Amino acid sequence: MLARLVSNCWARVIRPPPPPKVLDCRLEPLRPTQERFLEESPGASKESLDGDEKELESSEEGGSAEERRLEPPSSSHYCLYSYRGSRLAQQRGDSDDGSPSGTNAETPSGDDFSLSLADTNLPSEVEPELRSFIAKRLSKGAVFEGLGNVASVELKIPGYRVGCYYCLFQNEKLLPETVTIDSEHNPSEYVVCFLGGSEKGLELFRLELDKYIQGLKNNMNCEERGLESHIKSYLSSWFEDVVCPIQRVVLLFQEKLTFLLHAALSYTPVEVKESDEKTKRDINRFLSVASLQGLIHEGTMTSLCMAMTEEQHKSVVIDCSSSPPQFCNAGSNRFCEDWTQAFLNGAEGGNPFLFRQVLENFKLKAIQDTNNLKRFIRQAEMNHYALFKCYMFLKNCGSGDILLKIVKVEHEEMPEAKNVVAVLEEFMKEALDQSI
Repeated sequence: MLARLVSNCWARVIRPPPPPKVLDCRLEPLRPTQERFLEESPGASKESLDGDEKELESSEEGGSAEERRLEPPSSSHYCLYSYRGSRLAQQRGDSDDGSPSGTNAETPSGDDFSLSLADTNLPSEVEPELRSFIAKRLSKGAVFEGLGNVASVELKIPGYRVGCYYCLFQNEKLLPETVTIDSEHNPSEYVVCFLGGSEKGLELFRLELDKYIQGLKNNMNCEERGLESHIKSYLSSWFEDVVCPIQRVVLLFQEKLTFLLHAALSYTPVEVKESDEKTKRDINRFLSVASLQGLIHEGTMTSLCMAMTEEQHKSVVIDCSSSPPQFCNAGSNRFCEDWTQAFLNGAEGGNPFLFRQVLENFKLKAIQDTNNLKRFIRQAEMNHYALFKCYMFLKNCGSGDILLKIVKVEHEEMPEAKNVVAVLEEFMKEALDQSI
């Protein structure tokens, strides 16, 4: 096998090639849970966020009777504050690390700005603690318009900490009428806070929450006399709309989730039929989060999408008229099947933040496999044994069909690497025919 593989390759590769471009995916530093995922099998993923539930429970066994009766905030709590303040007050006294350099920055001054509660579903016993936290962040200049932050907030119950996403935004419709050039205070600014899970869990959804705030800005009424009912509904639905879609998709498809993962990884178009808008929106969001878009060069993903469309001439069709939904033209592989089991294992705990962590590690492993294959291909252009390593890696990784398509698209204009990929395609096809 090795001799034949080498002879086929060197029949096509004539001269020593220049090193091709290697996919450089700069991901955030691995969290401890992600490191554990890489060391264990995908099935062990249900422990990745086991700290979330502990962080959502009070560690205080004692305390007053009033504190023990306080019900911890649920995952859908929110607070909306109206903020009137000076931009100068926000930025004073900051050091390089973001901490206040002066004593005046520790506590906000009533003359500088005010933070008044506009709407909330948080218990009245807990809300002042949150308002104090936000006021301190504003006084330190640690809150910037349109950029959400995630932190862990300790509420009134001793030892009880909860994840908090908070974001400052402007009601743009009010600006022309209420703000003048000489005005120090902007009366149309708000701070919204979403509380639930842990800091680590909410951080996974920070970008989605930023988009959710943009939707809130679009829905804000230009009148300040009160919040409309649809605004209240929008605020109270943040958890269902942002955090829970991945969990709902996993519970909907169960073992058939492998088809959806394969479609997302291969960038295959998906068409959803006979479905309500909420389910269709959940599926599209899952596909968007599960795809490698943003982690692989944009040109590569565009070419891959076009190649998959031209090759199959049809999309994966999901018919939601029956339960469970039926798939048509769907594909799968061992890699996606293994990670599907990881999702199903996580469903036993019922933690919605866990599913996003599993999905992030699914993408991380796919990127690592892609980079490993690219490195092997670069070596195989001049090294006989590396060519065989490429072949064995594709056979054993579980996602060789998708990885080969990705590197084929990226090496399309690199003759030597293209020849190596062509040899690998030939032998992978032969191995597939023999297995059938």
